[in-house]
Amino acid sequence: MVIALRKADFEDEAAWDEGTVVLPKGKGASLGIENVSHAFDLDGAELPVLNQVNLQVEPGEFVALLGPSGCGKSTLLRLIAGLEPPSEGTLYENGQPITAPHPSRVVVFQDPTLFPWRTVWRNVALGPEAQGVLKQQRGRVEQAIDLVGLSHFNKAYPHQLSGGMAQRVALARALVNDPAILILDEPLGKLDSLTRLTMQSEIVSLWQAKGFTSILVTHDVEEALFLATRVVVFSERPATVKADFKVNLPYPRHRGDPRLVELRRQSLALLGLAESW
Repeated sequence: MVIALRKADFEDEAAWDEGTVVLPKGKGASLGIENVSHAFDLDGAELPVLNQVNLQVEPGEFVALLGPSGCGKSTLLRLIAGLEPPSEGTLYENGQPITAPHPSRVVVFQDPTLFPWRTVWRNVALGPEAQGVLKQQRGRVEQAIDLVGLSHFNKAYPHQLSGGMAQRVALARALVNDPAILILDEPLGKLDSLTRLTMQSEIVSLWQAKGFTSILVTHDVEEALFLATRVVVFSERPATVKADFKVNLPYPRHRGDPRLVELRRQSLALLGLAESW
């Protein structure tokens, strides 16, 4: 059963002011997930990971996926990226079945995975280079680097960068492909708390500037509520959709906003952590 949070669900109804978040205009794609189940084969034994997951994501939405560790969130991202097919069901981008990886869907992982022998510029240029269009798209490489605030570090190598700067390079490498769907698999999980807060704001700014559809996996409830227009909560493995609700708060958001605090309490309760709040 999917739970949809309403104004009446809150202890302090006055703290929740329902409204509509205006999605950024851009080239974001719709994403359809229909009756998707998935299992792994572990030495001949089947391990169910996803169970009849259904989601519809509109172009330009920013959707955060929350759930217990190991429930299958990152597996779902792999299926969205087209890195492997689901055991059952179908995924769609703009109504077309997802059957393989495509430059329109780009993944940013927890680790930046930069090539240490390449400069920032050469790392960001990987996509156009692989597609054989680097000569025509050199300007896009520089634009992507400038967009993440690293224009003065074109010639730097990964070992010369901080963790936050390296993750900015990973974002630029994704953005240079002009993705319709940006897939974020705990991209800030290994950063220190102050850098993480800064990067959260920068991700929102990039999303608003480019208008891509974004799918984020995170274990940080506050991060999900700070970034996303919508939050989907999954059950224990095999994951099913337990709750699906919109975060109707304008940007920029403030962490002390009582509406955000109340949503955090509700989200923790859905994750079985009501007593910790």
